[in-house]
Amino acid sequence: MTGSGPNSRPLHPQLLRPRRGVERTTSTELFFDLVYVFTITQLSHYLSDDLGWPGAGRTAVLLGLVWLVWIYTVWAGNWLHPDRTPVRVTLLLASLGCLLLAAALPGAFGDNGMLFAAAYAAVQVGRTVFAMWAIRGQPGLGDSFRQCVVWVTATSTLAVVGALVDTPAREVIWIAVIGVDAIGLATGFPVPGLGRSTPEHWEVEGGHLAERCQAFILIALGESILITGRTLTQQLDRVTIAAFLLAFAGSAALWWVYFDRAQAAMLALAGAGRRAGRLSRLVFNYLHPVMVAGIVVTAVGDELLLHAPGEPVGWATALVVLGGPALFLAGHAAYQFALGDGGSVARAAATVLLLALSVPAVALRVTLAVAASAALLITGAVIVADWVSSRRAAQSRGPRSPLR
Repeated sequence: MTGSGPNSRPLHPQLLRPRRGVERTTSTELFFDLVYVFTITQLSHYLSDDLGWPGAGRTAVLLGLVWLVWIYTVWAGNWLHPDRTPVRVTLLLASLGCLLLAAALPGAFGDNGMLFAAAYAAVQVGRTVFAMWAIRGQPGLGDSFRQCVVWVTATSTLAVVGALVDTPAREVIWIAVIGVDAIGLATGFPVPGLGRSTPEHWEVEGGHLAERCQAFILIALGESILITGRTLTQQLDRVTIAAFLLAFAGSAALWWVYFDRAQAAMLALAGAGRRAGRLSRLVFNYLHPVMVAGIVVTAVGDELLLHAPGEPVGWATALVVLGGPALFLAGHAAYQFALGDGGSVARAAATVLLLALSVPAVALRVTLAVAASAALLITGAVIVADWVSSRRAAQSRGPRSPLR
C-alpha cells in the first residue's frame, strides 16, 4: 500500500476538497441530510410509542448508532469533494443505506434487527473504505483512514453480532458498539503495526463541520414542527391551536438559543488552527447528539401537549416536557463552554431548574400546558441572559472609531 509520509502526494487530488476558507455545504450533502428528516421522525415515534425508561434507553442507543453514521459521513465530506462523481455516487449509496436504516428502526430490537445492523455496517464500512482509497497518499490522513477502517470494521461486525441475539443482549452489544467507537475516536484508532492518528493530522475545516451540524439541528427542529403541524390538522379547535402556538414557541426558543450564537461558533472553529481536530471531535461527535436527543424528546412532549393540553403530568410526561429542553440546554451549555463563547452558566442553571421543576410538577399534578409554559419561560430567560450579555460586551468595547 502506498505510504502517506511527509514527502508523499495524494493519488487522487481531484477528489479532495479545496481549502478556501469555510467550505459551504453542497446540494449533494443536503440530499444526504434529507434522509434524516425521516430518521428523526422514526426516532420520535419510537420514543412516543414506548414512553418509559426502557423505551428512552433504546431510543438513546438507536440515536447513538444513527448519529455515528451521519457524523462520520460528514467528516468524510470535510476532506472529499462532494461534487466529484465518485464521491457523489458514494454519498447517494450512503443515503440509500441510511434510508433502509431508518425504515428498520422501529423494529430494530425486534424482527428488523438484522436489516438495521446490516445497513449500519454497509454504510460505515463502505464509506470508510472508499474514503481510504480516495485519500491515499495524503500525508497524515492516509494513515488515519487505514487505522479507522480497522476499528469501523470491528464495530460494524459487532453490530451484526448484536442482531443475531435477542434482547436484552442486543441492547448490551449495541451499547458496546457506541462505547468502542468512542474509545477508538478518543485514542486515535490505535492499531498494532499502524500506530494511531492524532487530531492535529486531520486537517479539519471546522467551519464546514459547524455548518453541517447546524443543518442537522435544523432538521431535528423541523421534524418537531412537522409533528405538531400534523397533529394540529387532526383537530382544529381553539384549545388545540393554543397548544400548537405554545409548542411552536418552544421550538422557536430552542432555535434561537442555538442559532443566535451559531456564527460565533463557526468562526471559533474556523480559526482554531491545529486545535480544530481535537475541538471538533468533542463538540460534534460527543456534544451535538445530546442536543439532538433533547429536540427529539421535546418533540414527543409537544405531541402529547397537542393531544391533551389539560392532562396532569406524570413522571414520564414531565420528563419529556421539561426534560427535553433541559437535555438540549445541557448539551448547548457544554458546547458553549468548549468553544469559550460564554452563556454556559445561564444554560446550566436553566437545565438544573427545569429538572428540579419535575418534582413539584408531578406532585401538584399541573397540566401539560402549564409545564410546557414553564419550560418556555425558562428557555426564554436564557435568551434574555444572552441578550444582556451581548449588550454588556458591546458597551465594554466602547463606541467604534470612524478610523477603524
